[in-house]
Amino acid sequence: MSDCYGLLTPDRKAVPLQSIEVELEVRDHVATVVSTLKYQNKEDKPVEAVFVFPLPGDAAVCHFSAVIGQKEIVAEVKEKQEAREEYDDALSSGQQAFLLEESEQSPDIFSMKVGGLAPGESASIRLEYVTELAVQADDGLRFCLPAVLNPRYQPQGSEGASVQVFSVPASLVPYTLCFCGRLFSPRPICKVESSCSLEPLQYLNTDQTQATVKLAAGHKFDRDVKLVIYYKDAHQPTAVVEAGQTSAETGTLMGDPVVMVSLYPEFPQSVMSSVASCGEFVFLMDRSGSMKRKMNNKESHQTCIMSDRVFIMSYLLMGCYFNIYSFGSRYQHIFPQSVEYSQKTMEEALKKAEEMEANLGGTEILKPLQHIYSQHCIPNQPRQLFVFTDGEVGNTKEVLDLVKKNSGSHRCFCFGIGEGASSALINGLAKEGGGHAQFIRGTDRMQPKVMQSLRFALQPAVEDISVTWGLPKGLSVTVLSPPITSIFQGHRSLIYGQLTGQSTDATDGCVTVRCSLPGQPLEMKLVFSVRPAVDTGLTVHRLAACTLIRSLEMEDREQQHGGMKEKVVQLSVQSGVSSSFTAFIAVNKADGKVIQGPLVCRNIQLSE
Repeated sequence: MSDCYGLLTPDRKAVPLQSIEVELEVRDHVATVVSTLKYQNKEDKPVEAVFVFPLPGDAAVCHFSAVIGQKEIVAEVKEKQEAREEYDDALSSGQQAFLLEESEQSPDIFSMKVGGLAPGESASIRLEYVTELAVQADDGLRFCLPAVLNPRYQPQGSEGASVQVFSVPASLVPYTLCFCGRLFSPRPICKVESSCSLEPLQYLNTDQTQATVKLAAGHKFDRDVKLVIYYKDAHQPTAVVEAGQTSAETGTLMGDPVVMVSLYPEFPQSVMSSVASCGEFVFLMDRSGSMKRKMNNKESHQTCIMSDRVFIMSYLLMGCYFNIYSFGSRYQHIFPQSVEYSQKTMEEALKKAEEMEANLGGTEILKPLQHIYSQHCIPNQPRQLFVFTDGEVGNTKEVLDLVKKNSGSHRCFCFGIGEGASSALINGLAKEGGGHAQFIRGTDRMQPKVMQSLRFALQPAVEDISVTWGLPKGLSVTVLSPPITSIFQGHRSLIYGQLTGQSTDATDGCVTVRCSLPGQPLEMKLVFSVRPAVDTGLTVHRLAACTLIRSLEMEDREQQHGGMKEKVVQLSVQSGVSSSFTAFIAVNKADGKVIQGPLVCRNIQLSE
């Protein structure tokens, strides 16, 4: 039976997904991604194709459409249950229908249904999303196109149903990927690196601020596609004002201009030279069975990962405190509580750490986090939590809610290990915990990334963060982003704001971030033009809408479904950006054709 695993469905019929084409457009540190999925039904029965796939956890999905023959059917955003019922009704009536929805458990998993594909018929499905690019330790901007979706472990007692993932060995993925990108930057583009084979970078102008990049031909979509883009003088603060949608009502998010401010704080040298010499460092290490196959499926890499954590411990300072937790279906800790760092305690911890293996079953990270947070903080020893995991959890939102609830007691630095690590979990842990996220994939070296996070952890905690705006008379701003809770040297902070009103006499505004460092205040000020930029589309609006939607969703969970759903649905429908409470639905009503016969369900497999 192994010869039909992956390429064929259980009754030996071909999988209907033929190919995926991806077009990437990067403008400074924002990416727009358009994916076209081509289906063909080669069976003698109508089919329903189901495809569960990953997207970046902070992506704003903003377009979904299907082309059947010469006709394009553009999907609408509707309340999720309403969309599901419309989809089912359409199929029951013999109509073609298309449904795209986000997982209720994790925003980096989507499910697409292509229903009513007649025998011999083809369809092209177009999906578009926008996302912010993360800044790496070496100042490169990282773009990742997820290809691998690992099954997520659902702990007993967690709310919601787990997402069913259909995966096959990478060599058996039956569809190919065509990928090309266009890069635009106000600063010269120095180079582009990738985890995959690329064609040579092609510059489009003499000052090298525009370029194209392509994957080499024949690439199999069997691993995440990672690009790292390097700009000259990348750490420049910027502000972009984007005009509102002309068809939208003034006074709404989509109708008013939106500003996106990008800040790179620079701390005085006197502060950076006096890094913290104390702290409580808690290491939480994933020992679930899935960790065995991480990092190019090298079983021996578990030892390498352990040695890298030993490497971190060697940089801890005398006088600080530490402890090591490990988890799977259960959790363990080396010491009953954090102990003072000394030669003796370090040797004891190293000895026990060297005996650790990835043999603790499933990925249940919630309980060890609860235990860590139940421990009293040590006076004058700021708690720093380092999490190493493949992110294969099914209760992502529950975990993030816990971290946010305890964000005042610690900073969280998270490392996603291997292909398919959940970006929603890894980035979310760092965001809600006021820390920093890193991903270690394929041949990536862990030590430079760990060192960057350790440098962040040793930076003094920034307090009393405030943001003030200076705008021309007649203009006001509504901040759409959550409050800034952490600031690190060289780490980008983004602020979105909705501009309301009109100004006739002035063109410049400013935003000022003030905070307190040990012994001295710090101020960052950026002056920007309030006139909307030309030809920016609605990218900034959609990112701002996504940011506000995620905040409202979390507020709804904090209040135990306290009435935020209606606001989220309204904003999602108005902006055309997906949410956990909405879905994209499209029904082909035009040609009047009725699909004859019962639908056969076909699940599209991902690489494992």
